[in-house]
Amino acid sequence: MKKQREEVKKSPRKEKMTCKASKSSAGSSGKKACGASGIRGIRKQYLKSRPSCRVTFRLPKEAAPGAQKVSIVGDFNNWDKGATVMKRLKSGDFSITMELETGREYCYRYLIDATRWENDWWADRYRPNPYGSDDSVVVI
Repeated sequence: MKKQREEVKKSPRKEKMTCKASKSSAGSSGKKACGASGIRGIRKQYLKSRPSCRVTFRLPKEAAPGAQKVSIVGDFNNWDKGATVMKRLKSGDFSITMELETGREYCYRYLIDATRWENDWWADRYRPNPYGSDDSVVVI
């Protein structure tokens, strides 16, 4: 048992955070709260009117300390480094909501200050890329 815990600590992938609404954390707004920065992870809202999903990606400030600009780059924007710039929130996190076609998997990564790549800590899975690292994958 102790050996398993040590292996988890060495893993570069962060564990997914689970947020649960409660009277004390949700307040009167009914929104889920998780840690000091609020809701974390990938949020998916499937549309009833068409085969699309509104996906909110959120990069926590801990993943991009001191970052001025973060872009999300992936299959959905032909890996264009400047096409999709994320919004910096008051908490210091970066967020963006995109509408993506359902029934697909999209590879993506975050580009921080046009110099450093970061994976999504809450991706649905990871896939090796041709550059010797992994891409984040969201399944819609």
